[in-house]
Amino acid sequence: MPTPVVSKLATRANALTLARLALAPLLAWAICAPAATLALICFALAVASDLADGRVARRFGEASPLGGFLDHAIDATFVASGLAALALLGLVPALLPALVLAAFAQYALDSRALAGRPLRASALGRWNGIAYFVLLGIPVVRDGLALGWPADALVRALGWALVATTCASMADRGIALLRAR
Repeated sequence: MPTPVVSKLATRANALTLARLALAPLLAWAICAPAATLALICFALAVASDLADGRVARRFGEASPLGGFLDHAIDATFVASGLAALALLGLVPALLPALVLAAFAQYALDSRALAGRPLRASALGRWNGIAYFVLLGIPVVRDGLALGWPADALVRALGWALVATTCASMADRGIALLRAR
């Protein structure tokens, strides 16, 4: 008989989420190789799984704080892996992948997600989470479809903007935590 933790993890929704985790190293390799078509396929599958896992969880009654935490943790891991590969190529600031992981860690700890509480997102943090996927997708889609635009300089500028908004979000979350105490 499965243990309660295993049965909470062994859901359809979490299988979709874990598939995204399996794609992370393949995406990073494909970006660096470069294997633009493979990178595009990995990215598209990851976005599709991210859009589907929540719907599947709600449809089959599998939604849980653990599933939400797993979804966000794997999103952070996936985008940080892809952004790290882009950073190796000089397309985004090298600081950004580390900030993505640090912001997620702060988000999880501040929400007390490891104690089973649901994650509490800030508005800026929510938009940053979306923007990480968008920034990763811009050069992956551009190169996968052999488009000439947008230029690398624009991608780098967007990366620096995300560094700034991630730092602002982390500072805001830190100040809110200090005020709450």
